Amino acid sequence: MAGNKPRGSSFSRNFSAASNTISQIPGLKHGPNGTMFLSSGIPDLDKILGGGFTLGSLVMVMEDPEAPHHMLLIRNFMSQGLVHKQPLLYASPAKDPRGFLGTLPSPMLSKDEKSRDRDAEQEKGLRIAWQYKKYFGEQNSELQRDGKSEYCNDFDLRKPLERHFYSGQQIDCISLQDSADLTTFHDRCSSFLSQTPRNDRNITCAGRIAIQSLGAPQCDFSDKECDMLSFIRSLKSTIRSSNAVAVITFPPSLVSPAFSKRLQHLADTLVSVKAIPDEDKELAKLLTGYQDMVGLLSVHKVARINTQVPTILEATTFSMKLRKRRSLILECLNQAPVDGSTGSSYASSSSCSGSSKTGAIDF
Repeated sequence: MAGNKPRGSSFSRNFSAASNTISQIPGLKHGPNGTMFLSSGIPDLDKILGGGFTLGSLVMVMEDPEAPHHMLLIRNFMSQGLVHKQPLLYASPAKDPRGFLGTLPSPMLSKDEKSRDRDAEQEKGLRIAWQYKKYFGEQNSELQRDGKSEYCNDFDLRKPLERHFYSGQQIDCISLQDSADLTTFHDRCSSFLSQTPRNDRNITCAGRIAIQSLGAPQCDFSDKECDMLSFIRSLKSTIRSSNAVAVITFPPSLVSPAFSKRLQHLADTLVSVKAIPDEDKELAKLLTGYQDMVGLLSVHKVARINTQVPTILEATTFSMKLRKRRSLILECLNQAPVDGSTGSSYASSSSCSGSSKTGAIDF
């Protein structure tokens, strides 16, 4: 009967036809209110933000003057794009920005992929010298990319990205020292974004822009704050009409407070990173797992596109840790036990009865 068929609102979009196409594109997935997400390259950060970076958004990262922890976010963001064969534009104050590509981390194999590799090696029955294994690794990676790829990978920060990820890729590296003004830089960004025009029903690819340390003293335009603001506004409007995400880091300590506030206001998603002192006894007493932390990440703003409802996070500050000194993970801050004893965190140590005595739980 026709009455059994649910009626949809005249204002709702039908993404059933486009969802099948987008699901086949690596590194993209649907979000609420017709938005689409692009992976940040950090699985925990994607979960915190509700799925990743919103396609067509501007992400700002506030740097810490004492440690380059923002480079961890930039590296994972760029590596994830290269793994998914997405166009990449990278700009930095360095003289040779292309040399930074050699520091990008390599994706780690999942448990299923490791078991597959072991079975394949056993079937071959060959003992291959370690220096020749990389050639077989390239073939295995190609086969994995032809199949279903992961939305977000874990990256090994100690292992550089293999060469075959760069082959046939569209990578544009720009030195901010060569840009006396921002006009040339803006034209190159616009030309890059014109290759991924906005089309929700027929998305073939998504682009990534990574700009490191905008406003650093190495840039000739570091004292032209009005020009940099105009550049950010224009870049943001261009990104809105394209299938791309731009991640920009800037040093708040090297710019004026008014300029820093305006940059924070222009950001769709705003995060900051902060280093942790090696020996802070007071902080070590307050937080569990302090010895494993390398820094803190705070989420100040989450992109709101196609909605007026703000995103409410369970927590806004997270600890940055290196799992086995390899992959970057983010965890909620846990308060240390009040009595100073070691063990579980304060939040997980409370019982239903509220009693601190050990033994059976009284209901």
